[in-house]
Amino acid sequence: NYFLIIASIIFHLMGKDAYTIILLISIVMNYLFGRAMAPSNADAERKKRLLGVFVAANLILLGVFKYASFFAENLNMILVHVNCSVPVPHIPLPIGVSFFTFQAIAYLIDVYRGDVEPQKNFAGIAMYLAVFPKLVAGPIVRYASMKDQLFERKISWDKAEEGVSRFITGLGKKVLIANNIAPVADGIFNTSTDFISTPYAWLGALAYMLQLYFDFAGYTDMAIGLGKIFGFNFTENFNYPYVSRSIRDFWRRWHITLSSWFRDYLYIPLGGNRKGAGRTYINLIIVFLLTGLWHGAQWTFVIWGIYHGIFLVIERAGFERILDRVRGLRYVYSFFVILIGWVFFRSSDISYAFRYLALMFSVNTTDRLAFDVFRYINSEFCAAMIVGLVFSAPLMPFIKKRLEAMAPTASLILRYCCHIAVLLLCILYLAKGSYSPFIYSGF
Repeated sequence: NYFLIIASIIFHLMGKDAYTIILLISIVMNYLFGRAMAPSNADAERKKRLLGVFVAANLILLGVFKYASFFAENLNMILVHVNCSVPVPHIPLPIGVSFFTFQAIAYLIDVYRGDVEPQKNFAGIAMYLAVFPKLVAGPIVRYASMKDQLFERKISWDKAEEGVSRFITGLGKKVLIANNIAPVADGIFNTSTDFISTPYAWLGALAYMLQLYFDFAGYTDMAIGLGKIFGFNFTENFNYPYVSRSIRDFWRRWHITLSSWFRDYLYIPLGGNRKGAGRTYINLIIVFLLTGLWHGAQWTFVIWGIYHGIFLVIERAGFERILDRVRGLRYVYSFFVILIGWVFFRSSDISYAFRYLALMFSVNTTDRLAFDVFRYINSEFCAAMIVGLVFSAPLMPFIKKRLEAMAPTASLILRYCCHIAVLLLCILYLAKGSYSPFIYSGF
């Protein structure tokens, strides 16, 4: 454990992150906060007050480093009318701050509720918050699911083999699919809408949809795989979100640990669906507004969150029953709602997002972008798009199950050969390519 803690701190420092001290502060203060709320040390009312202070401390830490510039810039837009302004701080975002802060808040709330005992061993909290596989981009692991693994876990060859396989799968998703799609997606979204035709607008949106999924799901697979090598079982974070039957179903499949965090620590405490339809709808909008804001200090993320919240309200109001009756419609509906939402998520600002959507739903045949994009629409991009579309559906588990039933030994050999081939291809691509960070490491 101490070796892993030291390795995790070094890993954080290797990101050239001058703010590793923030991670260390979070570990120390949340260890002390948890101990302060131990049942023997506080009555119910005092524990409630302490929880408010401790959660606020974590949110202030997150707010200063993630949202200070955003709020200052927007405040200045208001103050300009009175010839006044406030300085806009430019603070680099510490690596993983959104993820370890939410884990810390979940731990404190669970201690307050009595769901878990405060961790008395400092190394336990350090491991929970800082263990390196999940540090950069999750998953957001609950303390309750990890507490028994902190000091008692099994490390075995079988588990290591499973972990290596999962790691290679994630590496393949990132390097072979996401990275080969990225030049087209980024190239189109980084271009003025004056030079994008309608077909290329659709291509850019679809490419980004696949890039984001395989980039983030790839990181999650790698984190879970590394965790298994060290004996941990981290929470799953994806379950084929692009085959969702509704937006409600999408949030059961996409970034599962984040959506369940907001459900358990915000939506239900706000009243959930227990206080009538009107209050339920308000709660959904609040939760998804904050879900959008969690992703970044930018209005496009806020709009994206509200956009999803509105569709969840529409479904709650009765549209989901219509989708259940017209089965073919629900997949088409979900696909297009998700795709349009990613346009807001990817756009540099709200104005660009609306212009981009206008292009998608108009007929613009300009060919001024065609030459630039055509350089990247090569065999590697086409192969990555086809593989991405195919494997966005749960095809591999089905094939694996059938092969294991028919020929277990041949299935095992084939799986090993595929993993070796994927690993070698990834090494070749990484050797010839440039640095390509994980998208969610910026959140």
